[in-house]
Amino acid sequence: MTRGPGRIALVAAMVSAAMTQAPAAGPTLPPGARSEAISPAAIPGWRDDDHRIALGIFAAGCAADPPLRQGAPIPAALAGICAEAGRLTARRPVDRTVARRFFEDRFSFWRIRPSGAERGFMTGYFEPEFEGSLTPSARFPTPLYARPADLVTRLAGDDWPGLEPALSAARRTSRGLEPYPDRTAIESGALDGQGLEIAWLRDPVDRFVLQVQGSGRVRLPNGKVVRLVYSGRNGHTYTSLGRVLSERENIPPAEMTMDKLVARLKADAGFARDLIRLNRSFVFFARKDDLPADSGPIGGAGLPLTPLRSLAVDRAIWPYGLPAWIDATIPTGNGEMERLSRLMIAQDTGSAIVGPSRVDLFVGSGQAAGHRAGLVRHSFDFTVLWPRAEAR
Repeated sequence: MTRGPGRIALVAAMVSAAMTQAPAAGPTLPPGARSEAISPAAIPGWRDDDHRIALGIFAAGCAADPPLRQGAPIPAALAGICAEAGRLTARRPVDRTVARRFFEDRFSFWRIRPSGAERGFMTGYFEPEFEGSLTPSARFPTPLYARPADLVTRLAGDDWPGLEPALSAARRTSRGLEPYPDRTAIESGALDGQGLEIAWLRDPVDRFVLQVQGSGRVRLPNGKVVRLVYSGRNGHTYTSLGRVLSERENIPPAEMTMDKLVARLKADAGFARDLIRLNRSFVFFARKDDLPADSGPIGGAGLPLTPLRSLAVDRAIWPYGLPAWIDATIPTGNGEMERLSRLMIAQDTGSAIVGPSRVDLFVGSGQAAGHRAGLVRHSFDFTVLWPRAEAR
C-alpha cells in the first residue's frame, strides 16, 4: 500500500475528525431543563460503589411485558443492554471492575439540571404493612378495591374529546367515556355491589397510606400476610395532604413528615375523612399471592423493587430500566444523616413524581422504612446513564 504525503494527510484528517466528533447524544428533556455531559471519573464516589448490585437488578430486565404502569418508550439500545446484562450475569459471577466497566462502556453520563435550579428533589416511599382481614367486620370496616372492569387508563397519545386533559383514566359507558367517580363518591358507595372488595383495613387512614405508597402488606388475624400491588387509579389529580395540612396549620413544609401527618389524621376521624377526601385520586389494588415474603413490592415496571437501589421517576420523561447515579445526604431515621452516593435503577413511577429531576427513593418495607421514608425531602445531584447509539 502506498504511503505518500497525500495518504498521510488523509489519515491525519480522519484522526482529527474522529477526535472532534460531537459527544454521544443525550436524553430529550422538557423545556427549561438541561443536561450536561460528565465523565464517570468526575463523579464523586463512582469507583467506590459496588456496581454488581445495580447490574444484578438491571439484568432482570428493563420492564415486564406488559409493565404494571405504562411508561415512556424504552429505547431499543437500552433494551439491548438490559438483555446483554442478563446474558453476562447468567454465564458467570461478575467482579466489581467488570460491573463498573459494563456501565462505563455502554452509557454516556448526563447531569440533569431542572428548570430554574441546580439540583433535583428527592422524597422517599416504602411498602407499608397493616393489620386487616379478607372479610369485613367492626374491627376492619374499610375496604380495598380491585380494579373495576369499566376503568380505562389513558395511554400516551389518547385523545378523549370532552374530558379534562388532566384526567389519567375514565369510565367506559354506553354513552362513551366519562370521568370516573372521585374519592368522595367511591367512599359514599359508588362501587358498592360489584364485588370489588379484596381486603378490609382498620380505617381510612391506613387505606390512604397504602394508596399513597402504591403497594403494601396486609397481615391477617391468622398471621398470614397478603401482598397487594397497584392495579390502577380513578384518574383524578393527586393532591398532597401533607402540603394542605402544612398550609392550614402553619407547619413548615420541612417538618411535615408522614409520621406527623398520620398522627394528626388518626387523632380525629372526622377531620381525617374530610382532609383525605380533598385528594380525589383513588388507587385500586390486586393481590399478588405468588410474591415471596422476602421480595420487595412490584413497581411500575412490573419488577420487584430493591431498597435504596430502586427509583420512582416521571414516567412521561424517563423509561423504566434507566440507570441513574444519585448523590444525596438524607436522614437515616435514627437522628443522623447519611451520604447516599450510588447507582440505582428506575423501576417505578408515581402521580406526584413529575419533572426530570424529581425522584422517589424506595426505602424498604415495614415501620422503620416508613419512618425513614417520611423524613426524606432533600435536594440531590441526579446523573442519568443514557445508552450510547452504538451500544451492543
